[in-house]
Amino acid sequence: MSDLLERLRGRGWRMTAQRRVVAEVLDGDHVHLTADEVHARAVSRLPEISRATVYNTLGEMVSLGEVLEVSTDRRAKRYDPNAHRPHHHLVCGQCGAIRDVHPAGNPLADLPVDERYGFMVSDVEVTYRGLCPNCAPTA
Repeated sequence: MSDLLERLRGRGWRMTAQRRVVAEVLDGDHVHLTADEVHARAVSRLPEISRATVYNTLGEMVSLGEVLEVSTDRRAKRYDPNAHRPHHHLVCGQCGAIRDVHPAGNPLADLPVDERYGFMVSDVEVTYRGLCPNCAPTA
C-alpha cells in the first residue's frame, strides 16, 4: 500500500475504487503528473473512471494537504504526492521532466531581513532549471 493511501486512510477518507486508483497512480518518487496524465493512467486501471472524478479527487487531495499542486511553468498544473517532506523542484527546460530535490540549508534564512520588506515570510518555493541528462548536449 502506498504512503499516500496510508495517509488518506489515516484521515478517515472514504476510499472508493475511483479514489484508490487516483492515489495509486500518484504513488512513487518524483511523481508530478498533470490531471490529464492521472486520468489516462487511471483509465488503464479502471476504464469507467471519468475525467471529472479525477479532477474532483485531485482537488480533494490538495484541500486535505495530502497532495501539492505544482506549477513550474505556464503549462498545466501538476500534482505532487510528496506533500509532507519539504522539498524543491529541479525542472528540465527542454522536456519538462521534474525531480524533487532536498538541498541542505534553509532557503528562508537565505533571504536577508532587509529584503523581506516587512513581509512575514512563511514558505519558500525554489525551482532549479536546467537540462536533464537526456536533453543535455553530449560532448
